[in-house]
Amino acid sequence: MVQMETPSKLYTYEDYLKLDDDNQYELIEGELLLVPAPKTVHQRISNRLNFFISEFAKKHDLGEVIYAPVDVVLSETNKPQPDIIFITKERLNIIKENYIDGAPDLVIEILSPSTASRDKVEKSRLYYAHGVKEYWIVDPYHKVVEILTPGEKYWQIANTYSEKETLSSPFLPGLEINLKDIFAGLNL
Repeated sequence: MVQMETPSKLYTYEDYLKLDDDNQYELIEGELLLVPAPKTVHQRISNRLNFFISEFAKKHDLGEVIYAPVDVVLSETNKPQPDIIFITKERLNIIKENYIDGAPDLVIEILSPSTASRDKVEKSRLYYAHGVKEYWIVDPYHKVVEILTPGEKYWQIANTYSEKETLSSPFLPGLEINLKDIFAGLNL
């Protein structure tokens, strides 16, 4: 016997705002997704990247770096919570009291076993479609960072860096991060 899937409710940002619990959620294509608490490896990498990018942005008066959890409202049915975002000073007006209203310029996602597929596929497509200018996918388990920039129809790989290399950002010229400083001492 074939079991038919029952259509699930299509959630909107308005529905999300009505939730009354202490959980973190993402809204991807109308699907409400519970976001589990990240592991310490994830948080250590996030903290280190946030530090380097924030210091660079502050030193050069480029804009603002914000780290998770923060709601990024891309549409009525899409509200991801990227791990780290950067918004240029010319676009700081998209920062509202309770959320980011539109696509950040730079988005960084740190992969976790439970979210890796979503970060690489659904969220990647969302970020591209909504005009993110650079997307970093950080893989803590392989100690690799992949930098994607918009191509004609989808992302193109600008570069892939291992833990032994120094990352440089096409979107933020002059930003260089020695990945040994990001991945050092992590117990995986």
